[in-house]
Amino acid sequence: MLRHLKYEGNGTYNKSLKIAVQKTRTAWTSNRCRVWPPFISALCLGENGLSEFFEIAYAAVSNRLCLFTGTGFSKAVSNNDAPTWQGLLESLCDLCNDPGTLKSALFPSTEKHPLSLDEAAQVISIELLKKDKKIHDEVASIIRALELKGDNSQIASFMQSKSFRVITTNYDKLVEKLTGEAESHSLTPGLPIPRSIARAKIYHVHGSIDSPENMVITSDDYFKFINGESYFSRKLSTILHENTVVILGYSLGDTNLKAIISDYKGFSRNHVIGSNIFLVSRSEVVQHVKDYYSHCYGIRVLDNIDVHEFFRQLNNQIPAAEGCAESSVDNIRKVIFQNHSFTKDFLRVENSFFEIISSIAAIGVSINHPRVVVALGKIIELKTELTHENNAWEQYEHLARWLIYLASILEIEETSIEAAFLEVTLRSMTTMRRELYIGYSWHAYKSWSHKWGGIIASNRALIKRHIEANTIWSDALAIVKRN
Repeated sequence: MLRHLKYEGNGTYNKSLKIAVQKTRTAWTSNRCRVWPPFISALCLGENGLSEFFEIAYAAVSNRLCLFTGTGFSKAVSNNDAPTWQGLLESLCDLCNDPGTLKSALFPSTEKHPLSLDEAAQVISIELLKKDKKIHDEVASIIRALELKGDNSQIASFMQSKSFRVITTNYDKLVEKLTGEAESHSLTPGLPIPRSIARAKIYHVHGSIDSPENMVITSDDYFKFINGESYFSRKLSTILHENTVVILGYSLGDTNLKAIISDYKGFSRNHVIGSNIFLVSRSEVVQHVKDYYSHCYGIRVLDNIDVHEFFRQLNNQIPAAEGCAESSVDNIRKVIFQNHSFTKDFLRVENSFFEIISSIAAIGVSINHPRVVVALGKIIELKTELTHENNAWEQYEHLARWLIYLASILEIEETSIEAAFLEVTLRSMTTMRRELYIGYSWHAYKSWSHKWGGIIASNRALIKRHIEANTIWSDALAIVKRN
């Protein structure tokens, strides 16, 4: 990517985005007769977005990816053999006296369960003791029998070639088997912490079958876990702050983990960094729930994707990320701190913006840093200039997607880039059109329309207010007035 940089003598950039936008509006008006071909860019975003998968791939090749796995992951790689938490507890009931009565009392089929699952586990533990059995040993025996099943080739391909971390509440060792136990460290409470270097590290925060007595199963176990300051709770918080995190097969039901993620949300807002946590759901997630995840935990949702499809799409983006990761970190430092700038040829490519944002995160600089704002201002200015070159129809689509992406990872309001962002957004939305029409971008409209729900709720409200106050353009108003 070094070839995509140029140096400007005095390194001064004193043009505001507002001036850039005004210049671009004039140029756009003079070229209004342009006809755009009905063609979709080769880098067109998919339903869940090329940008998100590129960002995750970039983190992977930069050794900054953490997978956060729950029961759904183990079920996916065991061809559904791994039991659910309730299913596991029901099987333990079969080891107790009068199992039918116990199951009916704890898990009635026609009414709300009287106890939470960890409380039900506590009851079962007491009943097992009456038969001289320990719940931790019985759970370990059931989980130890699990094996990998089905086609896990996409997952194994990634895990056997990349460095990564896994935080899991699962007791099984299926991730270690996918990775190759010789190349991974399996860290479990109650056992010594390995000090050697390993390509993959798997943190079993609720314990594993390697140390059954330390597994977190009952309400007593959870109380000790939540109220104890352990190596694992401290490490978990550190990993969330330092990595891109992808949640797989997990519903955020654990209160301790929710508290840590919520703490990260406050950190990210105070430091004006983009959200780096993704929740992958195999089913559709309604917009209200997506807004909840975003507002409470800073989580971006990728829905309608199962575990195997996630790794397939991630593997597809790895080559592109590998092609730029090594040099992009060095280049973004030059752009931010040494007054270099990116060339227009580099910025013509849609993926360039996602690479830039990822590399900013990689060097640990806030998006609100004055020099970063200057750099982003020049990048957006150059991109708007590209929109009024001949045959530049795809640049309008790119610009829309860049704005959408920024609004999906960063809460814009009350940051120093708010005014500039809104000016460019207004231009993007007033130069798009729902129908095919000479001089307007219907592909930009498709991008705004399709990805509007993925924008952070507070940013949707911010954009809505600005659009309603500054234009009567019906297509723009139709999008921002959506729930």
